[in-house]
Amino acid sequence: MEKNNENLVYWMLLNNGKWAMYIAATTEGLCYVGSQHAPFDELATWVNKQLPFYVLSKDEIVLKPYAIELIDYLEGRRQEFTLPRVLHGTAFQQVVWKVLQEIPYGQNVSYTDIAERIQKPNAVRAVGTAIGANPVLISVPCHRVVAKSGKLTGYRGGLEMKEQLLGLEKGGEITGDYKYS
Repeated sequence: MEKNNENLVYWMLLNNGKWAMYIAATTEGLCYVGSQHAPFDELATWVNKQLPFYVLSKDEIVLKPYAIELIDYLEGRRQEFTLPRVLHGTAFQQVVWKVLQEIPYGQNVSYTDIAERIQKPNAVRAVGTAIGANPVLISVPCHRVVAKSGKLTGYRGGLEMKEQLLGLEKGGEITGDYKYS
């Protein structure tokens, strides 16, 4: 297969303080933000599944604007992401991910709230599955979704990462017993 820019997924390892995660973009926009401290294989597996005709290409220059936005967020200087994202998933996942992007910084909603917002109140489990498949952690803020009781539940990046992100948005570190509202 001939390589061209339209068949490339550019990637880099974003390292900033305690944060280390792989990020990736196509010519259309940011397509992947990995779990904290996850191996490269997590990214490679995702690309092979979602974009099988694409080739991974390390390119920190292409990823620099996305890295800057993520670092600004992680250091408390940014609350919204402005650069383009391209989300690869099913139609149902796309609907759920669109609603996730509407959750304001520092606020939390439940899986039930998301199901109701998409007018599928009985699809709470399917909503949870779609949220778990979110390829762009942080920028598509699935970490802002918690159990109806306020407890932290599953997160592709792990509960520790979810807790750190929520703590950042609440203005500091928090304990696992904290109830989100």
